[in-house]
Amino acid sequence: MDRADQLRLMADYNAWMNARLYDAAATLPAEAVAADRGAFFGSLLGTLEHLVVGDTIWLKRFAEHRSGGPLTPVRELPQPQSLGEIQFGALGPLRERRELLDRLIGRWTTSLDETDLDAPLTYRSTRGETFTKPFGLLCVHLFNHQTHHRGQATTLLSQAGVDVGTTDFLAFIPSI
Repeated sequence: MDRADQLRLMADYNAWMNARLYDAAATLPAEAVAADRGAFFGSLLGTLEHLVVGDTIWLKRFAEHRSGGPLTPVRELPQPQSLGEIQFGALGPLRERRELLDRLIGRWTTSLDETDLDAPLTYRSTRGETFTKPFGLLCVHLFNHQTHHRGQATTLLSQAGVDVGTTDFLAFIPSI
């Protein structure tokens, strides 16, 4: 399996896990979703908002890469001003954005090839610093960041008495 195929598998896993998280969160009252539980982004809602903000920032950068054609719709989304920004404040509209981003990520990864992953990406950080890094590894970062914060979200759900069930990427690794 080449790197592009691995990223497609990660995109499928990403969308599957995000749907599970939002389904689990929807079983809670809105106050419980928004309750500050001492997490890095405060609440479950804050954590899910951060994931959307982070993905939006990265996907806007990726849309400028030579492989970014399928990400063109992201360019029209508002630019987040901070990593802790609350853009939606409620699970329903946040989920709609999450689903849009996951569809775009799926389409985009389907179009990637090995030469795209070898081409560098130059971007500006949220602090205005300019970086040039290997695009393939930045793509891995996108999914690693998701996994990291979804782990926090599943902990917050567990603390609220909601079992998300299996969360392992292993479920998506094909048998040989």
